[in-house]
Amino acid sequence: MAVKVVVFAEQRGSKLKRPALEAVSEGRRLADKLSGLSAELGVVLIGKGINALVNEVGSVGADTVFLADHDLLESYSAQGYSRTIAKVLRDEKPAIFLCSATAMGKEVAARVAANLGVGLASDSTELALEGHKLQARRPIYAGKAYATCAFQREPQMATLRPNVFPLVVGRSVASPKAVKVSVDFGAEAIGARVVGLAQAEGEKVDLVEAEVIVSGGRGLKGPENFHLIRELAEALGAAVGASRAVVDLGWIEHSHQVGQTGKTVSPTLYVACGISGAIQHLAGMSSSKYIVAINKDSDANIFKVATYGVVGDVFEVLPELTKEIKRLKAE
Repeated sequence: MAVKVVVFAEQRGSKLKRPALEAVSEGRRLADKLSGLSAELGVVLIGKGINALVNEVGSVGADTVFLADHDLLESYSAQGYSRTIAKVLRDEKPAIFLCSATAMGKEVAARVAANLGVGLASDSTELALEGHKLQARRPIYAGKAYATCAFQREPQMATLRPNVFPLVVGRSVASPKAVKVSVDFGAEAIGARVVGLAQAEGEKVDLVEAEVIVSGGRGLKGPENFHLIRELAEALGAAVGASRAVVDLGWIEHSHQVGQTGKTVSPTLYVACGISGAIQHLAGMSSSKYIVAINKDSDANIFKVATYGVVGDVFEVLPELTKEIKRLKAE
């Protein structure tokens, strides 16, 4: 069997992120369709001390794991990671390459595509095959339309929006074949190095990976009222999001911003509180499965994309909603 699909599985702290497993799962589905269960799926793992992750990617269908385990790759670097992936793709010549559309995935994929001189469909929400030709559906014009992209050269490359593609079921590989990838460059090839990592305190749920997000906007009137958002999020086990307006005003850190200049999210449930629904914000959350909007302005744009809308004052609605959720969970 030949490796026809390769996926880069992002890890942080020797732990695989859910978007990485989603990308591997989609790679498994495409490999199965390419040649009727005869096409291999290869997964690239990069880092230091990551051997334990081999069986984890095998659990979602990886046949071969390309293991780049090296001191130079212990901390993420765009140059080191992209160079390593490009080497694997040149050696294996797969038909398709995928990775998740996280901050790391987007940066690495763009560098690899430029290195290989091929096209890239970024932030894809749906993939399909026409024979051996990949078609990727992705949002354009800030999410107001979708384009279906085809590719002229291989590898056909796409990054996948997190929380859109389901995990694979029933294609576990008990013992994937591990192939060591040699690092053929020195420290001088890495233009920047990580000297330390600062972990944000207090946030238990990553915004991009969250199944439920509660976001606040300018309707909260001030940072002193953002506790209403945090209390509802805590009751729901959700991540805290925000519109660009409140981030620009300094009410909350940029890491919470949802939208075109923030993070693109696709949770199962998105609760927008006091958010008017500027097109830039909608671009970052309109692919959510269910959207609940709470706003006292019945003409707010957010209601155009909402699954459920509550026309009311957030200062009255949020405390009652939080109280009711806590009551239901206590039963």
